[in-house]
Amino acid sequence: MTTITVPTRERSQMVEITDEVRRVVAESGITHGQVVVYVPHTTAAVTINEAYDPDVARDLLYKLTKEIPQSDGYHHAEGNSDAHLKASLFGSNQTILIDHGSLVLGRWQGIFFCEFDGPRQRNCFIAVTSFA
Repeated sequence: MTTITVPTRERSQMVEITDEVRRVVAESGITHGQVVVYVPHTTAAVTINEAYDPDVARDLLYKLTKEIPQSDGYHHAEGNSDAHLKASLFGSNQTILIDHGSLVLGRWQGIFFCEFDGPRQRNCFIAVTSFA
């Protein structure tokens, strides 16, 4: 398993980590298998979405902020309930297939670390396994 550090600069931010995941897969030497990308934080997540046009991530964050505002009468004392809700909607892990040493992603797809309570220094775990 490999740990990567993802520094974020904004309260809500989507950071593309596809290249880092590709690097870990290449270094593993595994050509047919799967890679699990896991985020061990309750106010962050990981998702797969369009990486070609940065407006897609911007639009996702815009709509999330509009629908799940930071202040909305929540009871959680830390003031980040919105971040917990957003992280739960996106999820803490993604599994991507590996074929001939390459990630099986669609033409425009990328892997994104989703920050909902930044800025912070976050960890992301990447585990590559082989199909027997």
